Amino acid sequence: MINWTETIALKGEHVELIPMEIGHRDSMVKAAEDGKLWELWYTSAPSEDTIDAYISSAMEQKEQGKSIPFVVVNKSNGAIIGSTRYCNIEAENQRLEIGYTWYAKSFQRTGVNTECKYLLLQYAFEHFGVIAVEFRTHWFNHKSRNAILRLGAKQDGVLRNHRIDAEGNIRDTVVFSIIQSEWKPVKKSLEFEMSKHRS
Repeated sequence: MINWTETIALKGEHVELIPMEIGHRDSMVKAAEDGKLWELWYTSAPSEDTIDAYISSAMEQKEQGKSIPFVVVNKSNGAIIGSTRYCNIEAENQRLEIGYTWYAKSFQRTGVNTECKYLLLQYAFEHFGVIAVEFRTHWFNHKSRNAILRLGAKQDGVLRNHRIDAEGNIRDTVVFSIIQSEWKPVKKSLEFEMSKHRS
């Protein structure tokens, strides 16, 4: 039987995804300061004021078997450059979501996201044996929506009036997915994209 809440470290050529820990606090804040990511009202990147609650929530979801949170490490210097996680895990339905993803501004549009998603998707489909991987993002996060489409995901639909944020703004959520039968061509496409960034 597969342990859907196991401790996982995923290693790529340029990045490594390691389990998030409380000790990563300051390094995560430093990464988010590159571009002041928390100022983007449609994302969930932490700030100095929110980082403790951010990590606490991630750890709580992990304990509940709903999430596997990672920090993204730049292998060239060992610095934390972002975060991502498996979330909304539904073991009984062999589904999960990849979300809570953010990267320091200087690592956006560099190939980091492609490699991270490749590692996460490969493990999800080839180890966990999922039948679908879901992605969700804010309607106004056009950069994220385009990045998800570039991965090879297809848009399932839009959840209207899906969430209310801390300021009372109502969010429409765009839902995408990659299903098991699509993984082989998606994998080939991602490997081709990653080959452009090989050293």
